[in-house]
Amino acid sequence: MNATDRTPADLLRSALATDPARPLVTFYDDATGERVELSVATFANWVSKTANLLQGDLGAEPGDRLALLLPAHWQSAVWLLACASVGVTVEIGGDPASADLVVSGPDTLDAARACGGERVALALRPLGGRFPAAPAGFADYAVEVPGQGDRFAPYAPVDPEAPGLVIGGDGSSSRTELTWAGLVGRARADAGVRGLGPGSRVLSGLAYDTWEGLSAGLFAPLAAGGSVVLCRNLGELSAEGLEKRAESERVTDRAV
Repeated sequence: MNATDRTPADLLRSALATDPARPLVTFYDDATGERVELSVATFANWVSKTANLLQGDLGAEPGDRLALLLPAHWQSAVWLLACASVGVTVEIGGDPASADLVVSGPDTLDAARACGGERVALALRPLGGRFPAAPAGFADYAVEVPGQGDRFAPYAPVDPEAPGLVIGGDGSSSRTELTWAGLVGRARADAGVRGLGPGSRVLSGLAYDTWEGLSAGLFAPLAAGGSVVLCRNLGELSAEGLEKRAESERVTDRAV
């Protein structure tokens, strides 16, 4: 990847310029049987649409804080890169009451209602399906995002040294705060430790509520020019099924 990349959005642009057709995120939900594979180009298109929704319809600006209440999921990965594209700070599992915006899955809607700003809900249904009826007080992501533009340009350049990612609540001993540049640097370091490079395929069954899960499940493979096989509800899969998946997906590294 380009050594001058300093934000996750830069990493995605480099991946798009290098090999847009290669797989970037392959997602499994072993509770539902869902499998979705997104090439770099398809993933980048989702990111552009989501960034346009975030910046345009939701009025988000660099420095705003977004509470992300989502599990490890391909749509969560899209939101992480969309926030990086706009310059919105992502608080993983953050307090909606103190956030400017909240993005919630179906299981955290009650907590998300504490946000006084814009609220977006994701049904997390197969193929990005919508809610049968949008939850009261929320925009349904699956309804709002398809009509957004396929290209994104931020109103203001994203500052690589601005706050990018926050993991863990206030006062937590495991709290992690990273600038966008710090995130990229840490992802590159993790990729080096794992021995990742172009063509690497990381299978991750880790949650997105720790840096380890976010790194293995998105950022380190992206920084290395590799890809991720992201597995939700991996405990539903037998040991034999896991080995078959690793073989069929040409996995080169695991984080489970």
